[in-house]
Amino acid sequence: MSTLPRIEWQEGGAAHSARWRSESGAPPPKRVVLADDTLSADAAYRLACEGTGLLWRGDFHNARQLVQALARRVERKPRRKQGATGKSGTAEKTAPFPAEAFHQHRQAQAQRARVLGMVLVPVAADFTVPLRRAPDLRAACTEAWGAAGNAEGDASVVSLRELMGLVGAHEWRKKGVEVPALGGPGHNRIHPYYGVFSPVRGEYVQLVAQAPLPSKMLAFDIGVGTGVLSALLAHRGVLRVIATDQDPRALACARDNLQRLGLKPHVEVVQADLFPAVSTYGRAPLIVCNPPWVPARASAPIEHAVYDPDSRMLRGFLAGLAAHLAPGGEGWLILSDLAEHLGLRPREQLLGWIKAAGLQVLGRRDIRPHHPKAGDASDPLHAARAAEVTSLWRLGALRA
Repeated sequence: MSTLPRIEWQEGGAAHSARWRSESGAPPPKRVVLADDTLSADAAYRLACEGTGLLWRGDFHNARQLVQALARRVERKPRRKQGATGKSGTAEKTAPFPAEAFHQHRQAQAQRARVLGMVLVPVAADFTVPLRRAPDLRAACTEAWGAAGNAEGDASVVSLRELMGLVGAHEWRKKGVEVPALGGPGHNRIHPYYGVFSPVRGEYVQLVAQAPLPSKMLAFDIGVGTGVLSALLAHRGVLRVIATDQDPRALACARDNLQRLGLKPHVEVVQADLFPAVSTYGRAPLIVCNPPWVPARASAPIEHAVYDPDSRMLRGFLAGLAAHLAPGGEGWLILSDLAEHLGLRPREQLLGWIKAAGLQVLGRRDIRPHHPKAGDASDPLHAARAAEVTSLWRLGALRA
């Protein structure tokens, strides 16, 4: 709590401040004004675009409606500007290159998040929201921020958009995500924690479920996340799985899911940057990793499962794989080729990293994604998403 910055505003002729919460690490708005049900959406939009925080003092549900109204204004298409014209006299629009389209899309997403994030709500020390008709969000806040998050008895301020993200994560955690490869109904749900990527894209799970196991004695799961792949390996009969991650939320989430599924005796969850120590755990005949697949900067903690600047985790996994594989063992790299279709990482670069790490490709299994965006023609990245393939690369150490 002591590391959280503070947000300041004027109210009732006096200066006030509270702790500022932002999972994305965004700084608190420098200018904050009080807002309530009398504020029009157009006025709120102008203030939000200027970077002014709107500290809400009105009805909670009206604040949610205001965020929706701001979203509609952000998403309005700008009027076509005068420019070069073709023979028909209408302005011609040249489609951007895939990488340019991706960066434009990310910039638009960031701008949208900044504007919508300017509607702020107070959160009391006990995690209640002191606004009219506010629901009880204490469970969601405690899950995301921890029981010690209010230990100092200090109030805080958070963007309403982020607060609703906590609520959505809380519902996902209660309901869970069904993973058919883990067994029948009632015994196959993964419960993601706030900030831990949910296994809603089932194609990579399907790849791991169908690939022939080189051994059932020992496996390493690098970047355990929710624990879904560790659970799947144990479900398939692997006697011992060592699962690693750096994120405390992911470690807690994985342990909880493995306990729920009755697989905890077969999986040891270890905090580590990539590989477990050879001196403690030895080398494994199977090492599995599903790293972030897009080499770009994440704007929120949960995006670290998708975005990884300069492909740090991918390159680290490849560079250390041979040293942690048992003789004749296999490393399974589960990776989408979306970055290739976006022009962010060519296939030749990936193959070059594999060769430079002293590895060889033993085989590859491919699958098409099933997520809705793959068929959404209105998506700015539709061409890349429609061509996307997720692969399980079977890698082995080159023989001396």
